[in-house]
Amino acid sequence: MKNRKNIKCDQIIELTGVSASKKYPFRLRRIRSKDPDTGKEIVLITNQMNWSPKTIAAIYKDRWQIEIFFKTLKQVLKVKSFVGTSKNALLSQIWIALIAYLMLSYLKYVSKFSWSLYTLMSILPSNLFVVRNLMDWLNAPYQPKSNSPPESGQLLLALI
Repeated sequence: MKNRKNIKCDQIIELTGVSASKKYPFRLRRIRSKDPDTGKEIVLITNQMNWSPKTIAAIYKDRWQIEIFFKTLKQVLKVKSFVGTSKNALLSQIWIALIAYLMLSYLKYVSKFSWSLYTLMSILPSNLFVVRNLMDWLNAPYQPKSNSPPESGQLLLALI
């Protein structure tokens, strides 16, 4: 048990219930691991017999971080369901949600005002059609409109 201080137990098990053993008659692996950050013990059951218990515990922890990230994404962006169900539609919607989340995170980061992502997401759509410098609004949302023109890196379209 070299370098397995957080692995409490690594066992090979079989399901013994009547319907469970019929549905899955194969052997499983039961790993009891201690989370080094929280100190809580986690029991993992897997059919992966070749990897070390430390690797399996690390993969589970990383997977859980991904689950938390998508849960946050869903809550902040208020995604209730997907519009399309094809692979391309799902990937497009996930990419759009990730881009929107990153843009909101960036706006929160550059702002001098203490926004939460949820508040920023809620208030931003109501200000889409207001002619106001975005950075002025982000830094002082309750102040009157400044007279400074918006700093724009936008190129002008010259129709010939």
